[in-house]
Amino acid sequence: MAPDSVNIRRAWMLLFLLMAAVWFGNLEYRKLVRPDEGRYAEIAREMATSGDWVTPRLNDIQYFEKPALQYWITAGAYRLFGEHHWTARLWSALTGFLGIFFTAFAATRLFGREAGLLSAAVLGSSLLYTLIAHMNSLDMGMTFFMGGALMSFLLAQQDAASARANRLWMHVAWAALAFSVLSKGLMGIVLPGAVLVLYTLIEHDFGLWKRLHLFSGIALFMAIAAPWFIAVSIANPEFFHFFFIHEHFERFLTKTHGRYEPWWWFIPVLAAGILPWIITLIDSMARAWKVEPAAEQRFKPKRFLLIWAVFIFVFFSLSGSKLASYILPIFPALALLIGEHLSRIDGRRLFWQILPVAFLAAAGLLLAPNTVRFAGNELARGQYALFANWLLAASAIWLVGTVGALLLSYRDKVRGAIIALACSSLIAAQILLTGHDSLSATRSDYAIAEQIKPHLRPGAPFYSLEGYDQTLTFYLKRTVTLVAYQDEMAFGLAQEPEKLLPHKWLPDIESFKQAWVRQPYALAIMPHATYQQLSQQGLPMRVIARSVDKTAVTTP
Repeated sequence: MAPDSVNIRRAWMLLFLLMAAVWFGNLEYRKLVRPDEGRYAEIAREMATSGDWVTPRLNDIQYFEKPALQYWITAGAYRLFGEHHWTARLWSALTGFLGIFFTAFAATRLFGREAGLLSAAVLGSSLLYTLIAHMNSLDMGMTFFMGGALMSFLLAQQDAASARANRLWMHVAWAALAFSVLSKGLMGIVLPGAVLVLYTLIEHDFGLWKRLHLFSGIALFMAIAAPWFIAVSIANPEFFHFFFIHEHFERFLTKTHGRYEPWWWFIPVLAAGILPWIITLIDSMARAWKVEPAAEQRFKPKRFLLIWAVFIFVFFSLSGSKLASYILPIFPALALLIGEHLSRIDGRRLFWQILPVAFLAAAGLLLAPNTVRFAGNELARGQYALFANWLLAASAIWLVGTVGALLLSYRDKVRGAIIALACSSLIAAQILLTGHDSLSATRSDYAIAEQIKPHLRPGAPFYSLEGYDQTLTFYLKRTVTLVAYQDEMAFGLAQEPEKLLPHKWLPDIESFKQAWVRQPYALAIMPHATYQQLSQQGLPMRVIARSVDKTAVTTP
């Protein structure tokens, strides 16, 4: 092997290791935050502890809102490596990291090596993608498999694909769709299917359906996805209606989950989430439809990518339930479009597309000290002041990288400019994430859990009044008895046997008071106002811990 090729390979390996260090380096540092991180960490902890890999449980109550794939992976990580912050977040971080490399591979095969490198740079530095990849939520796993299905489909359908390649990549796509469904439900197959129908109607490419390997593909899909759904339905006959009707149709069509936002809500989410590539996104989407005249190609990958991104964006914009992470599955498609466009852009055009980002980074430097205005009390004010320092550091890194990218693009060094902007954006996002731990006292129960732990006794009841703190049970390694609270656990509580229900839920404060005075030793956590009220009523309690909003007590 020639010395130059050896040096190049070593350089790429060093770059890979540096990127991995930046990507995975802060998973353990940050406390888990409410609600999603605590919820999904705790469901996996209970699964690993109980050994029941079929029925997910939250606070030892049936929890059927999502399928079990990520719970299995995280529970397996707990058993192998222990229950830590990094094992709770490992699946999100790992799928996000692998998604970048699969994007590079697919873009290289579709549009060339330069487009592959730049598409990966775009995806790995997009703000929303980076943030969600470092949080314990289900969206990154679903995005990885939906994105994998999308890119495998594109590789299977490209004009140059042989019959063997078409068959291979379509089966990879079908398998990825099955894992997508196991990650977050029917959206993993419904959305890609709708995009496929829409594309064939727009392009009149009905012959495309002959190249989908429908019979063997559906058989593979069912072999992967169906066993758990069958097993959980046999073990829990009530699962089918709740999961397929309540969690899918009612979530989309109604405001039942309390996540309603106006139709335009995802526009600013996308604008911020795709930073620093917002101007380039607009430019690449405007050109994606025009650059592939019908005579040039039978299958038009960029048009398919554009339909994918626009349809999924509109679909969730019309939904009655909205969270920022819902539109994450469009980011691999956008990265491919932007990366392909960047591979053909000149330095002057890139300069003007990067320039607004420099002003945003400078604005971050100027506005960072004002974050203390978001504090709700004096304790939070000190935390926000600490977070402001991290925000200053992130803005400074971002500004330096953006100015460097401007100088490189001005000299027509396009690749260097893009890499400089991507690296500084990724590092800035990681600094921002790391600094977010400054706010953990208001968003995590780690601190109060550490105060409570010395007072725990085996078998002693622990009551949670008028709320359920999503991260508390993970840190305490035990469940609690809910008091005057059901919320997302209402369905599971309705399935509990009558004799077990008082150990998991009490309907009101009066029931709690009666149970409390009968216990030789018990613990409880409640809002400060509830503690004051019960204290005034003479309920015997001894304070053992306080947080920003909660008081923890034991019996005297």
